[in-house]
Amino acid sequence: MKKETLNFFEKVYDVARQIPYGRVTNYGAIAKYLGAARSSRMVGYAMNASHLKPDIPAHRVVNRIGLLTGKHHFEGTNLMQQLLESEGIKVIDNKIQDFDTHYWDPSKEL
Repeated sequence: MKKETLNFFEKVYDVARQIPYGRVTNYGAIAKYLGAARSSRMVGYAMNASHLKPDIPAHRVVNRIGLLTGKHHFEGTNLMQQLLESEGIKVIDNKIQDFDTHYWDPSKEL
């Protein structure tokens, strides 16, 4: 992987580590915060690779409407949903309920 890509991934991880317990954000919000608004897919790639780093709460990063689009990257059948529910976030049909209530925007919070 290119050095620039690895550096971008580390910046993504730095933001993801700051998502508070019981809150979620989306790929685009992280990309926008990093000044790369059109790179939400790269944020997704970073989250997919984050299983190598156990200190990253990747379960707190979802798509723009609250769907658990990255769930197939977690071990087990519903681990992403279980992790979110353990933080008090209700998930029905792979979608976060009351998404606006749980949404955390790094551009406003950091």
